[in-house]
Amino acid sequence: MIKKHLLESALTVILFLSSFTYILAQSPAKPFVYGDPLPDAPELAARGVYAVGVQTLDLINKNQLDILNYGKGIDSLYNRPLKVEVWYPAEAGSDKLISYDEVMGQNGSPNRPLVPFTFLGRATRDAKPAYSKGSFPLVIVSHGYTGSRYLMTYLTENLASKGYVVVAIDHTEATFKDAAGFQSTLLNRSLDDLFVLNEMARLGEQKDSFLNNLVDADNTALIGYSMGGYGAVNVAGAGYSPQAAQLFGSMAGGSTALKKRSMGNTEYEASIDPRIKVIVAFAPWGMQRGVWNAEGLAGIKIPSLFVAGSKDDISGYETGTKAIYEGAVNSERYLLTYIDARHNTAPNPPPAEALESGRPIDEYLRYADSVWDMRRINNINQHFVTAFLGFYLKDMKDYKAYLDVNANPEAKEWPGFKPRTTIGLEMDHKMAN
Repeated sequence: MIKKHLLESALTVILFLSSFTYILAQSPAKPFVYGDPLPDAPELAARGVYAVGVQTLDLINKNQLDILNYGKGIDSLYNRPLKVEVWYPAEAGSDKLISYDEVMGQNGSPNRPLVPFTFLGRATRDAKPAYSKGSFPLVIVSHGYTGSRYLMTYLTENLASKGYVVVAIDHTEATFKDAAGFQSTLLNRSLDDLFVLNEMARLGEQKDSFLNNLVDADNTALIGYSMGGYGAVNVAGAGYSPQAAQLFGSMAGGSTALKKRSMGNTEYEASIDPRIKVIVAFAPWGMQRGVWNAEGLAGIKIPSLFVAGSKDDISGYETGTKAIYEGAVNSERYLLTYIDARHNTAPNPPPAEALESGRPIDEYLRYADSVWDMRRINNINQHFVTAFLGFYLKDMKDYKAYLDVNANPEAKEWPGFKPRTTIGLEMDHKMAN
């Protein structure tokens, strides 16, 4: 009997040690960080050759229209603060893990109180820039309503590692922390983008700035998601329609201000900036609301990459993003479609806190898609944005093949994709008129 118990105990120990060894063998050597490649990630999703540095800047856009307080008997102008995060190529060295501070929820909503959380990235705070490699193209990243400058770190870090200076904006009155009236976003989104472009160009020439001789603002891409896409389309040359001003309702000051960003307005026409060479618009909002008409969309004359889910119930697909793509007749343009995905084709995956029991489902659905794995969407976005920017901003001619996935009808796979991994994806391409 004693021998039997000893044998059973020995077997139990062996089984435990075997299970423990198996767990250790399956545990990754390093934690999965947003943007890390999955086994089925396409080729260009991999990080580039540069280590990544990151710094935070506080900018002030002076004497801007205070649309949320317009007509309340107070000064209608204010100094508009904009916090931005800048990722950039750094001197050679391995990227350390960095912790970003973020919040879930929405300011002012009792049903969605702000909940602080942190998540990891791969960058080094205040790292020495790679000055010896010359200047790098600028990429401006604009989040949705609501969001933050940290909403797409999988992409911002990835692009910096490939030789871009990437600046992501906290759009005041449109972040999780300070969400306010939607009119501010309607009016300020494109203005914020242009102001940040000017500031990055100024800092690139300022001797005491870390950006001095590091950023090439004359070679800029603008990436926007949702309301960020709304702003990007306008900045690219698609002036708003007469109907767009009606979004302000009876707010005469706002309607007048928005008209300054409309087709036919001389101030708007003069603001179209030749330094912006391309745009990438993820699920751009506004087409279903009549923000653009045919004349406006025809004003886009730079290359464009549009990305959308075919079941987008926020910005729309057939009458939303795809309609913008079809209407941008003077732009060489691409449309990447995630079949059956909804609106969230751009954000990081949901944070662990969004998975906790009892948490409002909106916090999960702010980031997640109900059909697609967000980590896979992230990898595919990295691949195509890398190809698009590489070809148009860096003249990397070989990258065109990664975009023209339908060029060879007999090919079984898209260039850069592993076998059997393009299911659920569509890519359309149209030349400019």
